[in-house]
This record gives sequence, structure tokens and C-alpha cells, in this order.
Amino acid sequence: MTCAECHREVDERWNFCSYCGARMRPVFSHRRLMRSTTDSKIAGVCGGLAEYLGVDSTIVRLVWAILAVVPGGIVGGIVAYVVAWVIMPKAPVPVSAPIAAKPTPAG
Repeated sequence: MTCAECHREVDERWNFCSYCGARMRPVFSHRRLMRSTTDSKIAGVCGGLAEYLGVDSTIVRLVWAILAVVPGGIVGGIVAYVVAWVIMPKAPVPVSAPIAAKPTPAG
């Protein structure tokens, strides 16, 4: 993908150009609700929900815990979590840069 501002080639997954900072996608880009692979405590449900909503995952976990503790809500909270765990697809693992091999001393 080419940046419209600086005309440099950038990765298509980026939201902002790393060279000039211009927005690469519209504000309301297509998002999917998926379980997080990087921000996961049990199954990644709260992490995925936080990524989807654009908030900190700790806040989502706190709200979920509070709702699960409400009288009569603990069964509903646990059932809702398990249902979300089953229904939400798992996000693909992010591709990391390959680790360069350390040069060995000659000799």
C-alpha cells in the first residue's frame, strides 16, 4: 500500500504511515471480533473484546469480573464467557521479524 501523503510504500496492516504519520485507513475500518492471541489470560475473550472496542483490556476484565460477581450473575457471567470462547474465532498469531543469527568469532 502506498501512503497518499508521502507516497512511500507501507505495510497494508498499518493504520498510520510510519514516515509521515498520515492515516492510512478510514476511521471506521472493517473490524472483526476475535479472541486475542497476544493479550490472553484464559482464552483471550476479554483481550479480543478490548481490542475491538479500543479500550484497555484491564478495564474489560474488571467490568466482566464485577458483572460476574453481581448476585445471580455469576452463572450468567461464566456461561457468557464460555459461549464467547466457543463462538469467537481466534485471531491469527502476529508475524514477528525473524531473529538474526549472531555472528560467531572467527578462529
